[in-house]
Amino acid sequence: MTAPRSSLLLLALIPALGMAHTIGGADAQFVRGADGAAIAPFMYLGAKHMVTGFDHLLYLAGIVFFLTRARDLIALVSLFALGHSITLVSGVLLGTGLNSHLVDAVIGLSIVYKAFENLNGFEAAFGVRPPVGFAVFAFGLCHGLGLATKLEAFQITGNGLLTNLISFNVGVEFGQLVALGCIVIALLWWRRAAAFERQTVVANAVLMTLGFTLAGYQLLAYRAAL
Repeated sequence: MTAPRSSLLLLALIPALGMAHTIGGADAQFVRGADGAAIAPFMYLGAKHMVTGFDHLLYLAGIVFFLTRARDLIALVSLFALGHSITLVSGVLLGTGLNSHLVDAVIGLSIVYKAFENLNGFEAAFGVRPPVGFAVFAFGLCHGLGLATKLEAFQITGNGLLTNLISFNVGVEFGQLVALGCIVIALLWWRRAAAFERQTVVANAVLMTLGFTLAGYQLLAYRAAL
């Protein structure tokens, strides 16, 4: 893909990236009006939110990009899931008090971090390789906070709140499995191509660019809201 075409693609993706982590339309109306346990609807919303959340998908792609062993994939994805489950539920129950734009900016930078790590950037620049599992878990906490700030903004009633939060989180995990399966299948197919090795640098550079774009978009939105 030529540079001009790549630039046009990135510009076209900016609105979509800006919608990461949002719950709108009829879904937002339902969440605002929820009173009592609604297990199936919240599971559906959680799954939908994950499979349409570009920030989540980009970070997942970064996590599994070079993984070839199932146990490594399971371990890292489990750490990510544990991290965002903790902050999703506790963040809504206890209240985060955080600005959603700033949290989403950090999430954008998590994509940058993972792509930079995939390119061995830390080893080349600093001579060290940060613990992969620790970073994945820490950024999982950030992604969960992103989910929590959106749900917290709806001021969901306490009646059935815990049940609905757990249902939403179960839906998120189901959606994550579906998305992860699609990403892994695509990577397995891509790895069979002779050009895969030389395309990995470009692919992770694109990931970094998208992460910076998302972070910048959210910081601009934060400033505009002041």
